[in-house]
Amino acid sequence: MKVVIVGAGSVGSSIARELLAHKHEILLIDLKPEVIGRSGLRGAHWLVGDACELSTLQDAKLDDADVVVSATGDDKVNLVVSLLAKTEFGVGRTVGRVNNPKNDWMFNDSWGVDVAVNTPQLMTALVEEAVEIGDLVRLLTLQTGVSSLVEFTVPHDSHAIGLTVGDIDWPEDSTLVAILRDQAPITPSRDDVIDGGDELFFVTTIAAEDQLRELLSPGSSEESGSGEGSGSAEASADGAAEAPLPAAVQQTRLDQSPEDDGFDG
Repeated sequence: MKVVIVGAGSVGSSIARELLAHKHEILLIDLKPEVIGRSGLRGAHWLVGDACELSTLQDAKLDDADVVVSATGDDKVNLVVSLLAKTEFGVGRTVGRVNNPKNDWMFNDSWGVDVAVNTPQLMTALVEEAVEIGDLVRLLTLQTGVSSLVEFTVPHDSHAIGLTVGDIDWPEDSTLVAILRDQAPITPSRDDVIDGGDELFFVTTIAAEDQLRELLSPGSSEESGSGEGSGSAEASADGAAEAPLPAAVQQTRLDQSPEDDGFDG
């Protein structure tokens, strides 16, 4: 895969280093020729120039690129590069670095950005993910703000413990994509049983996040018993009280209810 990275500062160089390790073809564009010698990136191709100039992107043969990453410390540059890559060269996937969270709203398909990486927001999410057990944490916004990757750590007193993935009626626009248990990733199947401490990862629409949060919150397990209570407490014909439904069955019924470098390129 050919990847063009604009901006060879600490962020751009780190991305390039990882991609080179995975045997991808990397071209870095930067204004400063001195970054080539100090980068320590072996195997990368370089182009010195202003990536906001169409001629520079033509020299980079951007129409052959699979992905363009705009990783400079200047949001204006990252937006312009993404827009040119998408509209002038038809690049299939663009990734834009968001430096100022106030500019996050502009990093969408109107500016040619397929994926916006908001570093401060991501760091905040990782902090929350470490401490907010029992709450839904958004890790990453995908596809121009329509969908997100969220994580939920199952508390050890959660009503979901003991249920299988197939037992739970997940919101229509949410998909469980992975379970992290004892630091080992699991591809979820309908028969996997949820346990306390599991980290559940979902791809969901942002609009459905509240439904997912309500479903997984501890309080949701208390809403169901009232509707069934009077019937189960009625005495049967021989005078004995009807045996209560197993907890898992009752629960199933419930769940079915309603970096700071400047512009380097």
